[in-house]
Amino acid sequence: MTNTDLERLVDTSDNWIVTRTGIRERRIAPDGVSCSDLAVEASKRALDMAGLANEDIDLLICGTITPDYKLPSNACVIQEKMGLPNATAFDVASACTGFINGLSIADSLIAAGKHRRALVVGAEKLSSMINYRDRNTCVLFGDAAGAVVVEASGNGSGVLSTMLKSDGSMRSWLWTQSGGSANPVTEDFPFDGTDKIHMNGSAIFKVAVREMVQAATTVLDQAGLTPADIRLCVPHQANIRIISAMAERLGLREDQVYLNIDRYGNTSAASVPLALDEANRKGMLKRGDHVLMVAFGGGLIWGAALVKW
Repeated sequence: MTNTDLERLVDTSDNWIVTRTGIRERRIAPDGVSCSDLAVEASKRALDMAGLANEDIDLLICGTITPDYKLPSNACVIQEKMGLPNATAFDVASACTGFINGLSIADSLIAAGKHRRALVVGAEKLSSMINYRDRNTCVLFGDAAGAVVVEASGNGSGVLSTMLKSDGSMRSWLWTQSGGSANPVTEDFPFDGTDKIHMNGSAIFKVAVREMVQAATTVLDQAGLTPADIRLCVPHQANIRIISAMAERLGLREDQVYLNIDRYGNTSAASVPLALDEANRKGMLKRGDHVLMVAFGGGLIWGAALVKW
């Protein structure tokens, strides 16, 4: 779905969208394709790249806010569709930070000896939650999935440090007000847009930049590194202005920051693994490189992960 396509739906323009967000197009999954379908495809590609069989996975974590069903978890649906007989499966509902949360959990469980190999997925069908009459949100979001395999390493590579934080007092800045147990959709529900994503973009901007910088600085400090040691920063692709402001404050060069927001928009939990996979398949990463991942999303919740490739 291009910006020109959106011009036919709401009062907007390609120039307005590109100037304010950096987005030129986004992918929209067709009817009949669910969030778990996207997750399964990404997971198969990750397993293929890792050279592993389905039976090798004993932990499956799915970061998503758009599961196929309210019950059961999307991870259990993915497990059934893929045939992962040995996996413990559960979801992480952390919006745009879902993948980093999942990665942090997998890292901790493997380090503790509880699991051996984890499949961590970030997947969203955000088009199912978008009000295409609201020009402030419908121009931002797309559908996608990304996945990684995590296992113990004895050569010094892997997850070096992670940091997660949240502040629920700002939850109404990015939320879906109706549809949960606090405000369920009943027979007389007016469908006034409160069952779709609502966002206070201007309020989020300042907090997002500040906290993403702080999260990135924290994981770098924990590992005894500086921004100059980073080969590639893979940020959540929410808004080009947020990413640029964060990179400037961290002192990152343009070639240190991976961007694909122009082609996919904001894909929430899928954003970071989608970009990481692209960078990897382009040959941009080599063994020993330090990769910084950082995200900020609804909750409000934010975090970062530092990985040695």
